Amino acid sequence: MEKIYITKYALTGGIKEIEANITTYSTSDGKGTEYAREPNSYGSFIIGKEAFRSLEDAIKNAEEKRQKKIASLKKQIEKLEKLSFK
Repeated sequence: MEKIYITKYALTGGIKEIEANITTYSTSDGKGTEYAREPNSYGSFIIGKEAFRSLEDAIKNAEEKRQKKIASLKKQIEKLEKLSFK
């Protein structure tokens, strides 16, 4: 088991630290994809996308998600401000 930092739900629940088993599945292109799975859990998280081995990488990913969400919300606000009803 290894300590993993989950960022999948970082914008709603923060970064979660878990002890997980790591499994590597090979893909057709020859690259392997690593998954973290908490014991007695059905869900798994992709290492490098939804889960990270270091807290620094997890914080970096969560910050990127936050910035993307802010940009998306600004776009939505801009669209709503331009909307008019006649």
